Amino acid sequence: MKSHLSIFEIPATNLSRAVSFYEAILNLNIEKMKMPNMEIGIFPYENHMVTGVIMKAEGYMPSANGVTIYLNGGNNLQIILDKIEENGGKILVPKSLHADESGFYALFIDSEGNKIGLHSPN
Repeated sequence: MKSHLSIFEIPATNLSRAVSFYEAILNLNIEKMKMPNMEIGIFPYENHMVTGVIMKAEGYMPSANGVTIYLNGGNNLQIILDKIEENGGKILVPKSLHADESGFYALFIDSEGNKIGLHSPN
């Protein structure tokens, strides 16, 4: 299987808050690391085609403008959506059918102010 996406970085101003948000909504553990001039949270990557990190460093500014990445919403993204607001996020577009009926998508603002999407087949 190929993918046009290789690595993604989600900007954060508060790494602990961002890591807690994504761990809670995605039900996974994110490893935190401190390096000179940056803090990162690494999404689990074993057996994954794409690697993702949460970045707190100079020049990384959360934004609801620009590129939007879509995270894997599992079999039903509503399970994740139900956790967004209680963990400090905001739903922008609720679970919606893609125009070509190839699955479902949703958009939300994360704890840091980034616009992020979800995609699932059901």
